[in-house]
Amino acid sequence: MSSDNDSSATKIAFAGATTGAVGSVAAVSTTGVVAGLGATGITSGLAAVGSIAGGGMATGLVITAAAPLVVGAVAYGLYKWLKD
Repeated sequence: MSSDNDSSATKIAFAGATTGAVGSVAAVSTTGVVAGLGATGITSGLAAVGSIAGGGMATGLVITAAAPLVVGAVAYGLYKWLKD
């Protein structure tokens, strides 16, 4: 039974991380001065996301890279907390 719980927890964490990744891509493609996923759209989107934290494009990259990890960890934690 423990194996089933671990499998479910892994699926929940994967779903949360996937949701976070999709949200990150959507945020980058829509928040910039130039919309879209071309070079200028990604650059301006990352800079716009980074400016929220007082940084620039590099800060935006860190934020968007960390978002799926955070969402996945939160989903996993909630699953484990509610399951037990």
